[in-house]
Amino acid sequence: MKEIEPIAYFRSPFTTKFGIPRQSGLVSELRGRIVFEPKFSSEDALRGLEGFDYVWLIWGFSANEPVGGKKWNEDDSLMVRPPRLGGNERVGVFASRSSYRPNGLGLSSVRIVNIGKDGVIEVSGADLMDGTPIYDVKPYLPYADAHIEARGGYTDSSIWQSLDVELPGNIGNFFNHDEIKALSEVLAQDPRPHYHKDNQKDYCFDFQKHAITFCVQNKKLLVTKIEPIQSK
Repeated sequence: MKEIEPIAYFRSPFTTKFGIPRQSGLVSELRGRIVFEPKFSSEDALRGLEGFDYVWLIWGFSANEPVGGKKWNEDDSLMVRPPRLGGNERVGVFASRSSYRPNGLGLSSVRIVNIGKDGVIEVSGADLMDGTPIYDVKPYLPYADAHIEARGGYTDSSIWQSLDVELPGNIGNFFNHDEIKALSEVLAQDPRPHYHKDNQKDYCFDFQKHAITFCVQNKKLLVTKIEPIQSK
């Protein structure tokens, strides 16, 4: 069997995996770009894609250790703790979207914003970090891919509560309107690890080359500091 190789890499405001939405589509304003490798960067490869609103991305969990995804072995547990269940209850790995999987592959549905003449596709609603390898792009087909009556397992009974977000008054000095909206949606999803929620602790993640520090008090998320990240 031929070994798969990336056809593209994703460009995202997130340079680390902390803070990234836990599923695609949760933060509709979050923009990113699919940048194809030279041999796939062709108008011919994308011909006809302009007629679709969404695409499926098949990609790799490249931030897991070791690089390229955790190597699965017979000693690994087949049970994981989904964030949707608070990070405490266990389910089978194939009943979850955990990043630690036998082959370390992810699947995301993202909306097409623009297809550039250079072959770069701008999308919204992605849950990929910057530099994520993409192994395939397929059009989303509403007649075959949408199952509105389908059951959602434990996600049907677990209520996800968004947080109220309070941004500093000078937020406009760091980000434009669209970036502020996307950041607010990301924060409302509560980026903290669900197995370790500490109301006395400050958390920090990188977004658009800035370090965002926040804390959570009484279901309200407060952004306490925004600092530009110095280039190395």
